[in-house]
Amino acid sequence: MQKIILSLALLFVFASCQNNNENSSSENAEKKSITLKGSDTVLPLAQKEAEMFMKKDSTASIIVTGGGSGVGFTAIIDGTTDIAMASREIKLDEKTKLELKSVAVKEVLIAKDALAVIVNPANKISQLTKEQLKAIYTGKITNWNQVGGDNLIIVVYARETSSGTYEFFKEHVMDKINYDKGVLNLPATGAIVQSVSQTKGAIGYIGLAYLNSDVKDIAVSFDEGKTFVNASTENVINGSYPITRPLFFYYNESLDKNVKSFIDYVLSKEGQSIVNEVGYVPVK
Repeated sequence: MQKIILSLALLFVFASCQNNNENSSSENAEKKSITLKGSDTVLPLAQKEAEMFMKKDSTASIIVTGGGSGVGFTAIIDGTTDIAMASREIKLDEKTKLELKSVAVKEVLIAKDALAVIVNPANKISQLTKEQLKAIYTGKITNWNQVGGDNLIIVVYARETSSGTYEFFKEHVMDKINYDKGVLNLPATGAIVQSVSQTKGAIGYIGLAYLNSDVKDIAVSFDEGKTFVNASTENVINGSYPITRPLFFYYNESLDKNVKSFIDYVLSKEGQSIVNEVGYVPVK
């Protein structure tokens, strides 16, 4: 009788260990999680890439949130995200903060973008020079009749200061001159599209993937009015559109093993076809 009890006890222990090992393996499979935070420009692309990647890998769990490139870099400095999404290169002060924490980051170019200048569809203006854009955003031009339009006050929208899009426009269109204090800063690109679509005198700028029929994309000239070009994938590829920029992922090199499979997917033929599908320009 004692032998039977002992055999049953050993069988129970063996079964328990086997179940624990199976549960442990299952838990490890479920722990393949990646977080991305940052650029609202990169956001729709990263969301689509994550969605398709998770369909291919059922053990992957990817969470993507926006907020702006600056928010992404702050998160990677604080260690609260695995990947920072950015529509600009990392700044010197951000690099310094990472170095102070002995954190080495890797930069990955994932796509290219055109920064489209948009107005309300009811606005008869269809083109502006760099000089006119600069004057509008610095407050020197305040009425559409100053650039050949109707007698209508210009309502100027821009992204918030933490946005890489805000920084890029300031550097490449405004030649680093400060925005006028009357410019209305919005927290997300979608909010700019909505505001411009609802305001007849409005102007704003957005990433190419956000361009839709609710707003009008205007042609811009960076050669003092000799040639005007609209934002499009084709014009980014052929180099004729002047306001183009790279889109990046940045990540802590110590997390390479955790994020590599997802980044490799984004840079794969399938991942780059998604770049084109979303509305940006592939880099491969």
